[in-house]
Amino acid sequence: MWRTPVSRADVCVVACAEAFRGDGEILAAGIGGAITVLAARLARLTFEPLLLTHDGVCLLTGDVPALGEAPREVEGWLPFREHLWLVLNGRRHVMLGASQIDRYGNTNISCVGDWARPTAQLLGVRGAPGNTRCDPTSYWIPRHSRRVFVPAVDMVSGLGTDRGAFELRRVVTNLAVLDFGAPDGAMRLVSVHPGVSVADVAAATGFDLHGMSGNVARTREPTIEELRVLDRLDPGRLRDREVPA
Repeated sequence: MWRTPVSRADVCVVACAEAFRGDGEILAAGIGGAITVLAARLARLTFEPLLLTHDGVCLLTGDVPALGEAPREVEGWLPFREHLWLVLNGRRHVMLGASQIDRYGNTNISCVGDWARPTAQLLGVRGAPGNTRCDPTSYWIPRHSRRVFVPAVDMVSGLGTDRGAFELRRVVTNLAVLDFGAPDGAMRLVSVHPGVSVADVAAATGFDLHGMSGNVARTREPTIEELRVLDRLDPGRLRDREVPA
């Protein structure tokens, strides 16, 4: 049977969408690019129809528009104070990015280098402490490397499993899918994407990953229906700019 060619970006979107499986009627918030937004919208249009999605500003959308398009149906208004209520009450699953992440999921989006004299200033902690303490949180890392996956972050912005994170669900990168299923709550390799080896992941990670021995699963490819949905949501294939073929 003929099917649309599958790109690495397609695989990454589906892997991110899978993080929202089973969430039900909570807000799916993808932050940091086309991949995470597409993931939330794809999940809603396929296996998780009760998910709430928004326009990226303050509107809850009744329909699921393509990237860059305004919704035709608006279900509700979500001003900042109401958004904070969702965060504090665990009614939001957010997919964040990270400049650094360690084996326990502590993340840094604040600065690189010594705190007293950093070599680079980044975003600041922003909402990372509240999100990781109160809500299910996943991560999307488009460039899996030892600069990002580090033995210890230079500053803790988001909490890891060793610091009281509420629930760290999944880490998806351009190479693999990881979770925190190791016995001590550390990061575990769940699957490698098609065309990626376990050795590739090991070489790009600055610490030992649990689950790298034995048979490691391959990340599933999107179904034909999921590819059709993705092409409707992202006809310009902005996803390929985040994860080149």
